[in-house]
Amino acid sequence: MASSKKLQEPEIAYLSGTDTGLLQLIESVRRGLSFQHFKKLMDSYSFSLAEWAHMLHVSDRTLQRLRNEKKSLDPVSSERVLEVHLLYLQGAEVFGSAANFDLWMQTPSLALGGVVPKSLLDTGFGISLIKDELTRIEHGVLA
Repeated sequence: MASSKKLQEPEIAYLSGTDTGLLQLIESVRRGLSFQHFKKLMDSYSFSLAEWAHMLHVSDRTLQRLRNEKKSLDPVSSERVLEVHLLYLQGAEVFGSAANFDLWMQTPSLALGGVVPKSLLDTGFGISLIKDELTRIEHGVLA
């Protein structure tokens, strides 16, 4: 069984590349991210509450209720939040800054069929597609 140590926000960036780190991420997802932790991540990105609600397939009202009641996100929502967070860390590394990556995420991508990458964040397949494109960009394979 994985460690019962609660995963702290700064650790997320560093643990995703190791087996132990992935197991800790899994445990964090299973417990559900606290709204406070989610809020810290939410404030790091240029998504509105409505955009987060869309990505997480919940209503704005549900997120507001979680905030007011100081509850945790469910495992599915927690996983999506961490997937988006890890994607943004990778994107910032590939593009040299979070601002550059954010601009790319808001611009229609020819490689993605003219779709705005940000619009793909509501599914795991969309996130995978963006990760694949980031890998191609990182290695200079532009299509």
